[in-house]
Amino acid sequence: MTTSTLRSVRFKQVDVFTSRPFKGNPLAVVFDADALDTAQMQAIARWTNLSETAFLLAPTDARADYRVRIFTTEGELPFAGHPTIGSAHAFLDSGRTPKTPGRLVQECGAGLVELAQQREASENAPAQWAFAAPPATVTPLPAAQYDALRAALRSDAIDFDAPPCGVDNGAPWLVVRFPSAQDVLALDIDYDALAVVAAGVGAQGLAAYGPHAANGPATFEVRCLMTGLGKGEDPVTGSANAAIALLLAQQNRRPGERYTVRQGTVMGREGDVAVTYDKASDDADVGASGKIWVGGATVTVVDGSIQLA
Repeated sequence: MTTSTLRSVRFKQVDVFTSRPFKGNPLAVVFDADALDTAQMQAIARWTNLSETAFLLAPTDARADYRVRIFTTEGELPFAGHPTIGSAHAFLDSGRTPKTPGRLVQECGAGLVELAQQREASENAPAQWAFAAPPATVTPLPAAQYDALRAALRSDAIDFDAPPCGVDNGAPWLVVRFPSAQDVLALDIDYDALAVVAAGVGAQGLAAYGPHAANGPATFEVRCLMTGLGKGEDPVTGSANAAIALLLAQQNRRPGERYTVRQGTVMGREGDVAVTYDKASDDADVGASGKIWVGGATVTVVDGSIQLA
């Protein structure tokens, strides 16, 4: 009989874009993953069965605090928002310290992503970090596809005065605006039809958003409908909110220098995202001027170790 030696590494499961456990978007984080190959990481991601699993490794770029590889149950992503926020939280929660106080640089498939602390932890609330949205390409949805989009969303309420566009910041989204938050919450989706429309602009999901009334729970309501690696709704989505923020700026519809998002409502979640437009940057090596910051709180739900073969 042969026996194999198991290696134990630290493991956390965190809830992202929430200050309350079980109300955000969960992320599994595996530490010290340098010895794992792609197949092993993919197997672990399938086992956790979460939307994403993040693997922390030593950086290859001296400017980075850590490197992360991000896997869904089906494949690897070059970038994703809630794994970026969640990995930063897990890195710090494990007792590790950033090279520069209040600032982190993550190395991932999309390159270097900068993070900044937006709020320190207190007795009543966890710390809040935000990532600087990566560069993105924007592809308008052809007007000839508008009827197909209406049919896929079973809605005549789409605001075509803000043309729907594909936005690819490492995670490709079709961004669609609606007149109100209620229009977003009322969507009844034909996922197969939506997949065809989204693929036309290279997207793997749709980010629908609409404004709340004054004094509402947030500036916008957002729903993210996955059509690529697994169909269904995502609870709270950093990359999609970065895509929406970019399009708001390009279409001259910014609601101000800062706004808030509620997401996950129809799923019983309470996702809370903050978006801030930065006027300038002092680090041209990491990002260009005019950064968009997407952030929120994260809480640790599971803290322990896992055994690796």
